[in-house]
Amino acid sequence: MRATVRVYGLLLVAGFRRGSTYRLAALGGLVSNVTFGLLKVAVLFAAVGAAGGEVGGYDRAQMSTYIWLSQAMLGSVNFFGGSDIAERIKDGQVSVDFLRPLDVQAATVVTEVGQALFAFVPRGIPQLAIGGLFVGMTLPGSVAVWVLGVVSLLLAVVLSAATVYLVAAVGFWLVETRGVQLVYMVVSGFFAGLFVPISMFPRWLELAVQATPFPSMLMYPVTVLADRVSVGGALTLVAVQVAWLAGVGGLGQVLTRAGRRRLEIQGG
Repeated sequence: MRATVRVYGLLLVAGFRRGSTYRLAALGGLVSNVTFGLLKVAVLFAAVGAAGGEVGGYDRAQMSTYIWLSQAMLGSVNFFGGSDIAERIKDGQVSVDFLRPLDVQAATVVTEVGQALFAFVPRGIPQLAIGGLFVGMTLPGSVAVWVLGVVSLLLAVVLSAATVYLVAAVGFWLVETRGVQLVYMVVSGFFAGLFVPISMFPRWLELAVQATPFPSMLMYPVTVLADRVSVGGALTLVAVQVAWLAGVGGLGQVLTRAGRRRLEIQGG
Protein backbone atom coordinates (compact mmCIF):
# COMPACT_ATOMS: atom_id res chain seq x y z
CA MET A 1 0.00 0.00 0.00
CA ARG A 2 2.81 2.41 0.92
CA ALA A 3 4.58 1.67 -2.37
CA THR A 4 1.36 2.27 -4.33
CA VAL A 5 0.73 5.59 -2.61
CA ARG A 6 4.33 6.61 -3.33
CA VAL A 7 3.95 5.78 -7.03
CA TYR A 8 0.79 7.85 -7.37
CA GLY A 9 2.52 10.64 -5.47
CA LEU A 10 5.33 10.56 -8.01
CA LEU A 11 2.78 10.71 -10.82
CA LEU A 12 1.21 13.76 -9.19
CA VAL A 13 4.61 15.45 -9.01
CA ALA A 14 5.36 14.43 -12.61
CA GLY A 15 2.12 16.03 -13.75
CA PHE A 16 2.98 19.20 -11.84
CA ARG A 17 6.41 19.33 -13.47
CA ARG A 18 4.91 18.70 -16.87
CA GLY A 19 2.64 21.69 -16.43
CA SER A 20 5.61 23.83 -15.47
CA THR A 21 7.25 23.10 -18.82
CA TYR A 22 4.92 25.46 -20.70
CA ARG A 23 5.49 28.68 -18.75
CA LEU A 24 4.99 31.07 -21.65
CA ALA A 25 1.69 29.34 -22.43
CA ALA A 26 0.69 29.87 -18.80
CA LEU A 27 1.56 33.56 -19.10
CA GLY A 28 -0.53 33.83 -22.26
CA GLY A 29 -3.40 32.12 -20.48
CA LEU A 30 -3.11 34.58 -17.60
CA VAL A 31 -3.34 37.59 -19.92
CA SER A 32 -6.31 36.07 -21.74
CA ASN A 33 -8.15 35.16 -18.55
CA VAL A 34 -7.60 38.58 -16.98
CA THR A 35 -8.87 40.28 -20.14
CA PHE A 36 -12.06 38.25 -20.21
CA GLY A 37 -12.37 38.65 -16.45
CA LEU A 38 -12.47 42.43 -16.85
CA LEU A 39 -15.09 42.09 -19.58
CA LYS A 40 -17.21 39.91 -17.28
CA VAL A 41 -16.80 42.48 -14.52
CA ALA A 42 -18.22 45.18 -16.80
CA VAL A 43 -21.17 43.07 -17.96
CA LEU A 44 -22.13 41.39 -14.68
CA PHE A 45 -21.61 44.48 -12.53
CA ALA A 46 -23.98 46.28 -14.89
CA ALA A 47 -26.49 43.45 -14.40
CA VAL A 48 -26.17 43.77 -10.62
CA GLY A 49 -26.68 47.52 -10.82
CA ALA A 50 -29.68 47.21 -13.13
CA ALA A 51 -31.25 44.67 -10.76
CA GLY A 52 -30.98 47.05 -7.81
CA GLY A 53 -27.79 45.80 -6.21
CA GLU A 54 -28.34 42.04 -6.31
CA VAL A 55 -28.96 39.49 -9.05
CA GLY A 56 -29.32 35.74 -8.64
CA GLY A 57 -28.51 36.18 -4.96
CA TYR A 58 -25.15 37.83 -5.73
CA ASP A 59 -24.28 41.35 -4.64
CA ARG A 60 -21.44 43.30 -6.24
CA ALA A 61 -18.64 41.89 -4.04
CA GLN A 62 -19.87 38.29 -4.31
CA MET A 63 -20.20 38.66 -8.06
CA SER A 64 -16.59 39.82 -8.19
CA THR A 65 -15.54 36.72 -6.24
CA TYR A 66 -17.51 34.56 -8.68
CA ILE A 67 -15.87 36.23 -11.69
CA TRP A 68 -12.27 36.07 -10.54
CA LEU A 69 -12.41 32.66 -8.93
CA SER A 70 -14.11 31.10 -11.96
CA GLN A 71 -11.52 32.72 -14.22
CA ALA A 72 -8.72 31.52 -11.95
CA MET A 73 -10.02 27.95 -12.17
CA LEU A 74 -10.05 27.92 -15.98
CA GLY A 75 -6.46 26.68 -16.19
CA SER A 76 -7.12 23.85 -13.75
CA VAL A 77 -10.62 22.63 -14.58
CA ASN A 78 -10.83 20.98 -17.99
CA PHE A 79 -13.89 22.28 -19.81
CA PHE A 80 -12.47 21.40 -23.23
CA GLY A 81 -12.72 17.62 -22.97
CA GLY A 82 -9.36 16.85 -24.54
CA SER A 83 -6.77 14.63 -22.87
CA ASP A 84 -3.66 12.63 -23.63
CA ILE A 85 -5.36 9.37 -22.73
CA ALA A 86 -7.89 9.94 -25.52
CA GLU A 87 -5.05 9.96 -28.05
CA ARG A 88 -3.46 6.90 -26.46
CA ILE A 89 -6.74 5.01 -26.74
CA LYS A 90 -7.14 6.14 -30.34
CA ASP A 91 -3.71 4.96 -31.50
CA GLY A 92 -3.61 1.88 -29.28
CA GLN A 93 -0.75 2.98 -27.02
CA VAL A 94 -3.06 2.48 -24.06
CA SER A 95 -2.30 -1.24 -24.44
CA VAL A 96 1.12 -0.47 -22.93
CA ASP A 97 -0.59 1.30 -20.02
CA PHE A 98 -2.63 -1.83 -19.34
CA LEU A 99 0.59 -3.82 -18.96
CA ARG A 100 1.83 -1.55 -16.17
CA PRO A 101 1.06 -2.51 -12.54
CA LEU A 102 -1.12 0.57 -12.10
CA ASP A 103 -4.78 1.37 -12.55
CA VAL A 104 -5.03 3.21 -15.88
CA GLN A 105 -7.86 5.48 -14.75
CA ALA A 106 -6.25 6.41 -11.42
CA ALA A 107 -2.83 7.01 -12.99
CA THR A 108 -4.36 9.22 -15.69
CA VAL A 109 -6.46 11.27 -13.27
CA VAL A 110 -3.61 11.76 -10.79
CA THR A 111 -1.25 12.95 -13.53
CA GLU A 112 -3.86 15.35 -14.90
CA VAL A 113 -4.54 16.70 -11.41
CA GLY A 114 -0.83 17.38 -10.90
CA GLN A 115 -0.72 19.33 -14.15
CA ALA A 116 -3.88 21.20 -13.19
CA LEU A 117 -2.53 22.16 -9.77
CA PHE A 118 0.48 23.84 -11.35
CA ALA A 119 -1.86 26.11 -13.32
CA PHE A 120 -2.97 27.73 -10.06
CA VAL A 121 0.54 29.12 -9.56
CA PRO A 122 1.08 31.20 -12.72
CA ARG A 123 -2.59 31.70 -13.63
CA GLY A 124 -4.96 31.22 -10.71
CA ILE A 125 -3.22 33.06 -7.88
CA PRO A 126 -2.29 36.18 -9.93
CA GLN A 127 -5.88 36.51 -11.14
CA LEU A 128 -7.23 36.33 -7.61
CA ALA A 129 -4.68 38.95 -6.56
CA ILE A 130 -5.74 41.24 -9.41
CA GLY A 131 -9.41 40.78 -8.59
CA GLY A 132 -8.87 41.41 -4.90
CA LEU A 133 -6.63 44.46 -5.30
CA PHE A 134 -8.32 46.29 -8.17
CA VAL A 135 -11.97 45.21 -8.03
CA GLY A 136 -12.61 43.80 -4.55
CA MET A 137 -13.89 40.40 -3.47
CA THR A 138 -15.89 38.79 -0.69
CA LEU A 139 -14.02 36.12 1.23
CA PRO A 140 -15.17 33.66 3.92
CA GLY A 141 -15.17 35.02 7.44
CA SER A 142 -14.86 31.58 9.03
CA VAL A 143 -11.75 29.41 9.11
CA ALA A 144 -13.95 26.32 8.73
CA VAL A 145 -15.53 27.71 5.56
CA TRP A 146 -12.06 28.59 4.26
CA VAL A 147 -10.90 25.00 4.77
CA LEU A 148 -14.04 23.57 3.18
CA GLY A 149 -13.63 26.00 0.28
CA VAL A 150 -10.12 24.76 -0.42
CA VAL A 151 -11.29 21.14 -0.16
CA SER A 152 -14.16 21.93 -2.52
CA LEU A 153 -11.72 23.53 -4.95
CA LEU A 154 -9.48 20.45 -4.97
CA LEU A 155 -12.49 18.16 -5.41
CA ALA A 156 -13.58 20.25 -8.40
CA VAL A 157 -10.21 19.72 -10.08
CA VAL A 158 -10.21 15.97 -9.43
CA LEU A 159 -13.83 15.58 -10.54
CA SER A 160 -13.08 17.46 -13.75
CA ALA A 161 -10.15 15.16 -14.57
CA ALA A 162 -12.22 12.07 -13.76
CA THR A 163 -15.11 13.25 -15.96
CA VAL A 164 -12.83 14.06 -18.89
CA TYR A 165 -11.47 10.52 -18.53
CA LEU A 166 -15.01 9.26 -19.25
CA VAL A 167 -15.01 11.28 -22.48
CA ALA A 168 -11.74 9.62 -23.45
CA ALA A 169 -12.96 6.15 -22.45
CA VAL A 170 -15.74 6.38 -25.02
CA GLY A 171 -12.91 6.07 -27.54
CA PHE A 172 -12.70 2.34 -26.81
CA TRP A 173 -15.86 2.08 -28.89
CA LEU A 174 -15.83 5.20 -31.10
CA VAL A 175 -12.05 5.50 -31.66
CA GLU A 176 -12.44 9.15 -32.69
CA THR A 177 -13.83 11.23 -29.80
CA ARG A 178 -13.50 14.79 -31.11
CA GLY A 179 -17.26 15.06 -31.56
CA VAL A 180 -17.88 13.95 -27.98
CA GLN A 181 -15.23 16.40 -26.77
CA LEU A 182 -16.97 19.23 -28.64
CA VAL A 183 -20.32 18.41 -27.05
CA TYR A 184 -18.63 18.20 -23.65
CA MET A 185 -16.99 21.60 -24.16
CA VAL A 186 -20.32 23.25 -25.00
CA VAL A 187 -22.31 21.62 -22.20
CA SER A 188 -19.79 21.55 -19.35
CA GLY A 189 -18.94 25.25 -19.24
CA PHE A 190 -22.57 26.35 -19.43
CA PHE A 191 -23.80 23.84 -16.84
CA ALA A 192 -20.86 24.52 -14.52
CA GLY A 193 -21.76 28.21 -14.34
CA LEU A 194 -18.72 29.46 -16.21
CA PHE A 195 -20.57 32.25 -18.03
CA VAL A 196 -23.08 33.31 -15.38
CA PRO A 197 -23.95 31.83 -11.97
CA ILE A 198 -26.48 29.03 -12.31
CA SER A 199 -28.72 30.84 -9.79
CA MET A 200 -29.43 33.29 -12.64
CA PHE A 201 -30.90 30.47 -14.74
CA PRO A 202 -34.67 29.88 -14.88
CA ARG A 203 -35.62 27.73 -11.90
CA TRP A 204 -36.42 24.64 -14.00
CA LEU A 205 -33.06 24.87 -15.76
CA GLU A 206 -31.16 25.43 -12.50
CA LEU A 207 -32.71 22.27 -11.02
CA ALA A 208 -31.86 20.30 -14.17
CA VAL A 209 -28.26 21.53 -14.09
CA GLN A 210 -27.87 20.61 -10.42
CA ALA A 211 -28.70 17.01 -11.36
CA THR A 212 -25.39 16.87 -13.27
CA PRO A 213 -21.80 16.83 -11.96
CA PHE A 214 -20.88 20.09 -13.70
CA PRO A 215 -21.79 22.58 -10.92
CA SER A 216 -19.46 20.59 -8.65
CA MET A 217 -16.58 21.50 -10.96
CA LEU A 218 -16.92 25.25 -10.54
CA MET A 219 -20.12 26.63 -9.02
CA TYR A 220 -19.92 24.85 -5.67
CA PRO A 221 -16.38 25.91 -4.72
CA VAL A 222 -17.22 29.45 -5.85
CA THR A 223 -20.37 29.39 -3.70
CA VAL A 224 -18.37 28.34 -0.64
CA LEU A 225 -15.47 30.76 -1.15
CA ALA A 226 -17.82 33.65 -1.96
CA ASP A 227 -19.19 33.21 1.59
CA ARG A 228 -22.70 32.47 0.32
CA VAL A 229 -23.28 29.46 2.58
CA SER A 230 -22.80 28.55 6.23
CA VAL A 231 -20.50 25.79 7.45
CA GLY A 232 -23.40 23.34 7.18
CA GLY A 233 -24.17 24.44 3.65
CA ALA A 234 -20.51 24.14 2.69
CA LEU A 235 -20.39 20.61 4.12
CA THR A 236 -23.45 19.70 2.05
CA LEU A 237 -21.87 20.97 -1.16
CA VAL A 238 -18.61 19.12 -0.44
CA ALA A 239 -20.61 15.94 0.25
CA VAL A 240 -22.35 16.33 -3.12
CA GLN A 241 -18.96 16.70 -4.81
CA VAL A 242 -17.67 13.56 -3.10
CA ALA A 243 -20.77 11.65 -4.19
CA TRP A 244 -20.33 12.74 -7.80
CA LEU A 245 -16.64 11.84 -7.70
CA ALA A 246 -17.48 8.37 -6.41
CA GLY A 247 -20.09 7.91 -9.14
CA VAL A 248 -17.89 9.18 -11.95
CA GLY A 249 -14.94 7.14 -10.68
CA GLY A 250 -17.04 3.99 -10.51
CA LEU A 251 -18.36 4.53 -14.04
CA GLY A 252 -14.79 5.09 -15.22
CA GLN A 253 -13.78 1.71 -13.78
CA VAL A 254 -16.66 0.00 -15.59
CA LEU A 255 -15.80 1.65 -18.92
CA THR A 256 -12.09 0.88 -18.52
CA ARG A 257 -12.65 -2.81 -17.87
CA ALA A 258 -15.16 -3.13 -20.69
CA GLY A 259 -12.94 -1.07 -22.98
CA ARG A 260 -9.94 -3.25 -22.29
CA ARG A 261 -11.86 -6.20 -23.70
CA ARG A 262 -13.11 -4.10 -26.60
CA LEU A 263 -9.77 -2.43 -27.45
CA GLU A 264 -8.77 -2.78 -31.05
CA ILE A 265 -5.28 -1.60 -32.03
CA GLN A 266 -5.40 0.00 -35.45
CA GLY A 267 -3.13 -1.64 -37.98
CA GLY A 268 -2.71 -4.99 -36.25
